[in-house]
Amino acid sequence: MTQQGDNWWDKLYDESAPDTAPTVPGESLDDHFATAPRATTGPPGPAPVREPVREPVREPESGSDAARAPIPAVDPAADADHRAVVSDRAPAPWEAPEQGPRSFPGPPPPAAPPAGSPTVQVPVPVPEPQADADADAGPESDPETGPAADLTVQVPVPRPRAAGFVGSRPPTYEAEPTALPVARPGDLAELVADTVLDGARYGTCTLRAASVRGDSARYRGEPRRDALLTARFGHDEAALVLVAVAAGSRAAEDAHLAAADACRWIAEAVGRSHARLSEDIRSGRRGDLKSGLHRLTDRTYGKLRARAADRGLAPDEYTATLRCLLVPADPECRTRVFFGIGGGGLFRLREGSWQDIEPLLPEPAAVTGAPVVGFGSPPSPKDAAETEEGDRLTMNLGVTTPPGPLIEEPVPPPAEPFRFRASVARPGDTLLLASPGFAEPMRGEPALARELATRWAGQEPPGLAAFLADTQLRVTGYADDRTGVAVWEA
Repeated sequence: MTQQGDNWWDKLYDESAPDTAPTVPGESLDDHFATAPRATTGPPGPAPVREPVREPVREPESGSDAARAPIPAVDPAADADHRAVVSDRAPAPWEAPEQGPRSFPGPPPPAAPPAGSPTVQVPVPVPEPQADADADAGPESDPETGPAADLTVQVPVPRPRAAGFVGSRPPTYEAEPTALPVARPGDLAELVADTVLDGARYGTCTLRAASVRGDSARYRGEPRRDALLTARFGHDEAALVLVAVAAGSRAAEDAHLAAADACRWIAEAVGRSHARLSEDIRSGRRGDLKSGLHRLTDRTYGKLRARAADRGLAPDEYTATLRCLLVPADPECRTRVFFGIGGGGLFRLREGSWQDIEPLLPEPAAVTGAPVVGFGSPPSPKDAAETEEGDRLTMNLGVTTPPGPLIEEPVPPPAEPFRFRASVARPGDTLLLASPGFAEPMRGEPALARELATRWAGQEPPGLAAFLADTQLRVTGYADDRTGVAVWEA
């Protein structure tokens, strides 16, 4: 370092510069630290012990007489007084503790709970301290409350465990998800979660809804084809709760997208007409409800067919079953409205027994009508008896008749009929709307229906976690997606 640099260094660190703030004569740096806590923490305590002012020590220059002079001895008594002063003062807010963070004594260790049962500690209110005369008595045992040190109670906490099963043997697939569906970087918005869970409480009813990917789809890494949507439209007593459940076709690649579109489009249609629908439900206009909801459902399926054309797919390759439930928020109205198209189930648990209240489909003749003559339908016996050739409208002129048009492909089946049911709930009823993957084991395995009746009949509505565990009761031979919506009537 140059001479100029040495001078700069000595001027900055060696020379004593006066402090810019006014100082009290005889006040040292330790006095500043001793008074700072009193200025920030509250009323002053005992006056600190002042020690003599010490001049700053300067390093003697190399080779000088001061450098060879012996270092004066430190008075032990004075040093002890200095340490006592520093240790007695309260630490400043910016000072770190010398021996780590402060610790507080905790409650005594609880007794060991039984193996396998989770527990939680519940604090017990501690009585207020009595007069000072009782404080000297020590932590004596109270004859009514027991030892004073026992301040916790061990309470078992129920916890849903792995999904159970009903039947003679467990299913082949694992009970938990294994493989995730394949994701495409440009279509991440099309991903579907393995499980959806929702719930609410309005008026006199409690709503629970869950949609779970089936064991087969979990094993193969396929997306959940069931879709679930819950929505509330309006406010206060005029509000209307909609729950839509859709199930895509098992053979279609984009079945999960079609199901999601069906739920979203029917919800948009109901949301735009929710005020009129809510008024019709509360007024009991069954005919208006059925015709109006039928039109909204037809529009939804029209959008599905248009979306299939945009994707270059056949209509049956981009479609889904759709089942909906309308629940008014008015506590004075217990009318529950079901509508939709396609398979599934509608069940009611009343007085401990399940009732299958799925609307009956009309007879095929009432839907399709009589066959049309000229498109492969045989003539009726009456018409065939008119002439020998079986054609009473023309004469046999010996002219060869060209063959009729040949239909290579089968005539597409008629659209599934619209389903509708409006019912009045009773206190204690539980209404269950199920997708096909949930309705089939409900009808095909009596043990599942009995188990759910045992859990839900005469009981408080389960929480979300408990309801999810109930809907995941597994049955051998039924591995499709499950979606269930249950409404408990208070």
